[in-house]
Amino acid sequence: MTEHPRNLFKQRLGRQQQIGFFATFGSPALTEMLAACGFDWVLVDTEHSPIELPDVIDHLRAIGGAGLPALVRPAWNDMVTIKRLLDQGAQTLLIPYVENAEEARAAVAHTRFPPKGVRGVSGASRAANYGLTPGYFAAAEAELCVIVQIESAGALAQIEAIAAVDGVDAVFIGPSDLAASMGHIGNPQHPDVQAAIDDGFRRLKAMGKPAGYLTGNEDEFRRRLAEGVDFISFATDAVFIRNATLGLVKRLRG
Repeated sequence: MTEHPRNLFKQRLGRQQQIGFFATFGSPALTEMLAACGFDWVLVDTEHSPIELPDVIDHLRAIGGAGLPALVRPAWNDMVTIKRLLDQGAQTLLIPYVENAEEARAAVAHTRFPPKGVRGVSGASRAANYGLTPGYFAAAEAELCVIVQIESAGALAQIEAIAAVDGVDAVFIGPSDLAASMGHIGNPQHPDVQAAIDDGFRRLKAMGKPAGYLTGNEDEFRRRLAEGVDFISFATDAVFIRNATLGLVKRLRG
């Protein structure tokens, strides 16, 4: 018999800053290696990557083996997709493209068993240690962490209503899609986009709601960290390797 694993990311959320990265390559070995480099969490991204459900399981094992909590981003705010990820052991979900409070409530409902939600019930899943974890259903809900991702100007305008939905543990502002929605695709550093992001973080802080972010700009990363953003990623594994390889080739060529 085993106890249900505690969600270390959720325990730390709002209490200490956490730095992580997005795993997008689909290589559990690469994720395992990067996870051992001093990060606080790793997100397995199934929205903008070739990673499928069996790959997620392998990534969860690799991340857990490194002693880190894993986050998973579903491809969409979809009941079936979310159910399958939770059944395989995901505890923290970053739900993409949540536009309003109604969609945030749906995201939460997808993670809860009836009567609180609509999640299908399986007591013999990997998350339940194949039926070997006593009291799994109650323990599972206690360790769930739901993060909703704000990715448009329209959603940003409703950020308080979204953040206030019961069961939403944190709000993540996605700069790339937000920039596109504001007419600045490919340029999240545009002053108007940055001003909108600043405003979003101010409003979340005023509510006391934990906030997350991703940026590929090192100066902005440091600034957001200094501002107190609760959890933050510097880009993705692909960006790490691209940047390191470009720098290496440049040095080798002298």
